[in-house]
Amino acid sequence: MAGAGSANLWVLLGLGLAGILIATRKLTKVVKEDFGAFLLKFQLLPPPQPAPPKAPHPLTALTFAISDIFDVDGNVTGFGNPDWARTHAAASRTSPLVSTLVEGGATCVGKTVIGELSNSISGENKHYGTPTNPLAPAHVPGGSSSGAAVAVSAKLVDFSLGVDTTGDVRIPASHCGVFGFRPSHGAVSHMGIIPVSKSLDTVGWFASDPNVLRRVGHVLLRLPFSTQRNPRHVIIADDCFQCSRIPEGKVAQVVIKSTEKLYGRQLLKHENLGAYLTSKIPSLKAFHSKNENSQFKTSTLRSLGKIMQFIQMNEFKQNHEQWLTMEKPTVDPIILKRVHQTTNASDEDIENFHLVKSEMRSAMNNLLQDDGILVIPTVSELPPKGGSKETSTEDYQLRMYLLSSIASLSGCCQASIPLGFHDKCPISVSLVARHFGDRFLLDTVQSMYATLQEQADIAANSKSSNAPVGQENNAELSKEKGNQAFKEKQWQKAIAFYTDAIRLYGNNATYYSNRAAAYLEIGSFHQAESDSTKAIELDRKNVKAYLRRATAREMLGYYKEALEDFRYALVLEPTNKRASQSADKLKKLFQ
Repeated sequence: MAGAGSANLWVLLGLGLAGILIATRKLTKVVKEDFGAFLLKFQLLPPPQPAPPKAPHPLTALTFAISDIFDVDGNVTGFGNPDWARTHAAASRTSPLVSTLVEGGATCVGKTVIGELSNSISGENKHYGTPTNPLAPAHVPGGSSSGAAVAVSAKLVDFSLGVDTTGDVRIPASHCGVFGFRPSHGAVSHMGIIPVSKSLDTVGWFASDPNVLRRVGHVLLRLPFSTQRNPRHVIIADDCFQCSRIPEGKVAQVVIKSTEKLYGRQLLKHENLGAYLTSKIPSLKAFHSKNENSQFKTSTLRSLGKIMQFIQMNEFKQNHEQWLTMEKPTVDPIILKRVHQTTNASDEDIENFHLVKSEMRSAMNNLLQDDGILVIPTVSELPPKGGSKETSTEDYQLRMYLLSSIASLSGCCQASIPLGFHDKCPISVSLVARHFGDRFLLDTVQSMYATLQEQADIAANSKSSNAPVGQENNAELSKEKGNQAFKEKQWQKAIAFYTDAIRLYGNNATYYSNRAAAYLEIGSFHQAESDSTKAIELDRKNVKAYLRRATAREMLGYYKEALEDFRYALVLEPTNKRASQSADKLKKLFQ
């Protein structure tokens, strides 16, 4: 009996060990050593360093990876599809961009997975496996340059290259919590790259920090030395943040507070970008009017997303239709469906789409000028779970495209900046500069990032519950809109915004004090006195509130009470000239 029991024990132990081994193998398949980022590993080594006193190569000691859309001499460029790789010859030369980076001192260590035919907004690839998002393993990495983003996020390389057509660098940068840069259209050569949509394609790059992002940009864009410029306008696209499902307090407010700290709140401006673009793009208005009952009769940003998607698929079809029809490859049916959807478009429609692009670039350049920055969310929502059916739906595509279309259609440059986490997923914000404002944008990202990170940490560490934080953040946005209206002397509009801020969060003295200032401008002195009194109750050291209540009381004929307020303002701020002069004037009335 004892022998049988011992035998049974060994059987159980054996089964247990087998179970552990099987579980370990399964785990290994889920998260590979390289997170499934790489398709092929090799090394392209930089030349020797120049002898002193010459400066070392600008990218010395950095490593990088490239998406499987760039040519490397002797290797087949696979384009995310095994049938493409099977039916195409090896490249006869390396993409000049890759060679430029290697000559600049960086070491290329391999090729990374891309979405199939560079047409996957989620970054999933059923042929080669979907790279694992290092910061949110259960969620998609974003695409199409998914492997390149994952390689940087997992710290396997210092930077990587991808191609951004409709958000293919910006979206995975946001989902994987790294920096992503889409340069101005035409700023970087497309030689040695498989085209997706030539009028939208740009070579973009990912980096682990803003300094590397900038160094790579200077090499690829061939930028000579120049004095760094600070922005003179920072424009918050309010309607874009309203489209986002990510709390404004963790994105928009972080940029607002960072801008105030670095440059002063006078630089801030709020804009309804959709309304602005509609007013400045005649061809878009004409197209909406012509297609009043069509799928394009929707919001401006959503329409732009649809137009961008159509241009992309139409040009993709022109580039690769012969291969698709002759080779009969195994291609995702969703991609084929989108290609075929462009068949029924008339020449007039296609011409109009490109006219929208042209007019949009002009409109964006007029808005931003040489020293303006537009602030938008990079993506409208957090990355969905891997394998979700949602990512293949038309609605999901358009939700993602409505923000990425802004830079893609206008040709402007855009940088995605990581801002921490929300619901355990990475979040980001994007800064956009005018077409060919790439150096200015790279400099701005580097100069702002430390403060952005500081404000993002403050927002993340807030001890308040989610609901009050959201209300307070929305109140701050209303206050900023009120400030902008006040600057533009739109007093009633400013009052409405300040009132909205008070409704959302009524314990902030500044909201009442600012509304009092607007009431003073329209001669509503009783309301100004009341708001100032409320502000003082909330903050006994609010000098502006005392000054505004004193002014209101003076206009109402309450001279003694006004004098007391001016005197108290001087106690709080002895050098305040306005309080001193007004107090002296009132004292003479009592002498």
